[in-house]
Amino acid sequence: MGALDHLSNIFDCSSGHSKLKKRKQLQTVEIKVKIDCEGCERKVRRSVEGMKGVTSVQVEPKQSKLTVIGYVDPQKVVARVAHRTGKKVELWPYVPYDVVAHPYAPGVYDKKAPAGYVRNSDDPQVSQLARASSTEVRYTTAFSDENPTACVVM
Repeated sequence: MGALDHLSNIFDCSSGHSKLKKRKQLQTVEIKVKIDCEGCERKVRRSVEGMKGVTSVQVEPKQSKLTVIGYVDPQKVVARVAHRTGKKVELWPYVPYDVVAHPYAPGVYDKKAPAGYVRNSDDPQVSQLARASSTEVRYTTAFSDENPTACVVM
């Protein structure tokens, strides 16, 4: 911020108070909403298009996904779509399965997820699967073909 901007903010009399208004950040909001037909697609698209701050709307019916780009609050977008369409709406809960360490863990794998996606989970129980204890490592290497001192009873 330059000196002239600072001075103009101090001596600005148009707003009535000297606090700066915080601008909203440009965001991409991804929403999961069930889309059955073209009518549902049109209804979902029109529910968000007139919203203040929205710059683009993209609907993917096969993935049941609505993507809204603009200067908007994600919770307000979810509330508006739910109110205008009457459908069950939630923020997009999926991530590509390449990102997750264990995509087939019980808390992560979801049969209803689109192809190539799994549920995003920050559950500490799922992250425990990535670490093996020293006793588990000892038992698994005891019967390994690559271990020259492994058990030869087999």
